[in-house]
Amino acid sequence: MTTMESLIGLVNRIQRACTVLGDYGGGDNTFSSLWEALPSVAVVGGQSSGKSSVLESIVGRDFLPRGSGIVTRRPLVLQLHKTDEGSQEYAEFLHLPKRRFTDFVADSGCMDCSSSVNFEFGTYFFCGPGAVRNEIQEETDRITGKTKQISPVPIHLSIYSPNVVNLTLIDLPGLTKVAIEGQPETIVDDIETMVRSYVEKPNCIILAISPANQDIATSDAMKLAREVDPSGDRTFGVLTKLDLMDKGTNALDVLEGRSYRLQQPWVGIVNRSQADINKNVDMIVARRKEREYFATSPDYGHLASKMGSEYLAKLLSQHLESVIRSRIPSITSSINKTIDELESEMDHLGRPIALDAGAQLYTVLEVCRAFERIFKEHLDGGRPGGDRIYGVFDNQLPAALKKLPFDRHLSLQNVRRVVSEADGYQPHLIAPEQGYRRLIEGALNYFRGPAEASVDAVNFVLKELVRKSIGETQELKRFPTLQADIAAAANEALERFRDESKKTVVRLVDMESSYLTVDFFRKLPQEVENKGGNPQAPVTDRYGEGHFRRIGSNVSSYIGMVSDTLKNTIPKAVVFCQVKEAKQSLLTRFYTQLGKKEGKQLLQLLDEDPALMERRQQCAKRLELYKAARDEIDSVSWTR
Repeated sequence: MTTMESLIGLVNRIQRACTVLGDYGGGDNTFSSLWEALPSVAVVGGQSSGKSSVLESIVGRDFLPRGSGIVTRRPLVLQLHKTDEGSQEYAEFLHLPKRRFTDFVADSGCMDCSSSVNFEFGTYFFCGPGAVRNEIQEETDRITGKTKQISPVPIHLSIYSPNVVNLTLIDLPGLTKVAIEGQPETIVDDIETMVRSYVEKPNCIILAISPANQDIATSDAMKLAREVDPSGDRTFGVLTKLDLMDKGTNALDVLEGRSYRLQQPWVGIVNRSQADINKNVDMIVARRKEREYFATSPDYGHLASKMGSEYLAKLLSQHLESVIRSRIPSITSSINKTIDELESEMDHLGRPIALDAGAQLYTVLEVCRAFERIFKEHLDGGRPGGDRIYGVFDNQLPAALKKLPFDRHLSLQNVRRVVSEADGYQPHLIAPEQGYRRLIEGALNYFRGPAEASVDAVNFVLKELVRKSIGETQELKRFPTLQADIAAAANEALERFRDESKKTVVRLVDMESSYLTVDFFRKLPQEVENKGGNPQAPVTDRYGEGHFRRIGSNVSSYIGMVSDTLKNTIPKAVVFCQVKEAKQSLLTRFYTQLGKKEGKQLLQLLDEDPALMERRQQCAKRLELYKAARDEIDSVSWTR
């Protein structure tokens, strides 16, 4: 069965784990914050509002640093643990494990902790007369220096005492309106930003401290609380200095919720006077005086049972326990979801590199295979991009063939010139065979351009697919050096494939020039000559315009046939020489060179990106935190 102690103690343990692993809310949004998901009580108030006195009254001890200006310069996570009656009071700091402070107010520093006691669970050193107050000040200075700067890194202080209730409070720097000497000009905004980062979270309970001897409408704490919690569901109002109000006045309108209504109750507090503090009046005595004040007050007597620091502590403890109990299911669900997300990211980021050369070689090969698998998926249609190669053959190549300047090459004027030049000094007797051959060879040379352009276009697509595949290979993101080497090796292989492909497609064109298809010309209709001297028969003039037009038409038909052939054979050659080779042997030479590398060279290939290493370390720390939180929650026995 869960108890108030186990619930609040559970949150205390998770908060301490958060701080150890660097999660204390705010900061960047790279990771979700477990700290911000935990219910907490944040103490908010302006300077000189009596905030420190309220906390000391709840604890029953003097322990907070005092002075002028900003005294609280780091959040103080104050975890109170109720112990058995008659047991010794002591305090522990998270940053000083196994050191127990039994002196709360002495001004001397912590001594060498020479006295120790061995327990079953370890050895504890008792520090005295090293004061808690002094240690808070020194730990604050350790982060912020002796300046008036502030820091969001919290100090964790646990107090074990029979005079407290189980409760966790977060003491925040007091709100201020003006920067004093020694403080940065931005201090007012810096403090408000820090305080807001706590109180604006929906799981934060706001303890707003306001002095009763000032108009509640001017309260810094209530102004901020109203902005972040306009409904007042999360805000507990505390009025201090009731005994310092002008005679004849009281704060009943506020305490009874008439002038400023909250969903939670207002609680009045009477702190020790400065004279009591100077005289070191015991806090237990001060509590008794506070009870007597309310019991005998003509203004507040009817509210005495719901006033005072003791009542406030119990009220907050019960409310915090209730909030924790209601939020545990959602916190557990969020923790489990985040663990799954972090483990998935850790799988993507990969595990640390092994020191063994064989394991390193295996890692390199696995990464290369992952890249090749993605590259093949692009070519085969599992991923987009391979269809662009078909686009080269189906659109780009036919369009380029249609644009070849055959009309100019086979114009009447050019045909006449080529045929005449081929005849030389002696004109052809029957068919101008040499003229035909020169016209055909000249036309076939035009096919080289589209053939080579198809090779270059496919090479460009393959290089783009290599680039995309490298970017999509999650395993490669860890290793920029290996990534660059694979890219270089792949591109070098593609250049070899391109050169071989160009030789092949040019050979296809040259093959068409080297041997003409004779049957094509044999099947052409023959020209009819005028024989027998019949003046009525048509006469074919071998040097007339009609003759040369027929030659140009015959050559054009033959070129069309060759174009159709090359339109089919060029894609076959390109796929065979480039695409197929890229699928089968893109990294073959790289693998050969890889087998010759030694351990040191392999380790250089696996030199990780520092940003990725940092990311993995952050993921591992955050995963450790969430698993620890899950274990803490699982360790508590829940009622059904």
